[in-house]
Amino acid sequence: MIIAGGYNIYPREVEEVLYEVPGVAEAAVAGIPDEYRGETVCAFVVRKKGASLTEDEAIKFCRQEMVPYKVPRKVKFMDELPKTTVGKILRRKLAEQAMSPEEDLQT
Repeated sequence: MIIAGGYNIYPREVEEVLYEVPGVAEAAVAGIPDEYRGETVCAFVVRKKGASLTEDEAIKFCRQEMVPYKVPRKVKFMDELPKTTVGKILRRKLAEQAMSPEEDLQT
């Protein structure tokens, strides 16, 4: 669970909306530190082959589909999401990558 500005945000709810965005093959959400809100929502997205989805397009779609405090503040694009051997997405690893200095997350 992500607690942003006193609101409880369940990653699954945000991910379900992200999967509706045209051009999204996979999506995961993690909380990252935010000075004002405590935590904020960061989305990690794998684009479908040939898709040209931008961060602004993904955020705009989310703004139309959910309440403002759940909308991701950042969208990071990746080639693939880190997973366990059984295929579960490693959210903790994504959050660690998001907190590291701005680096290219393409794997």
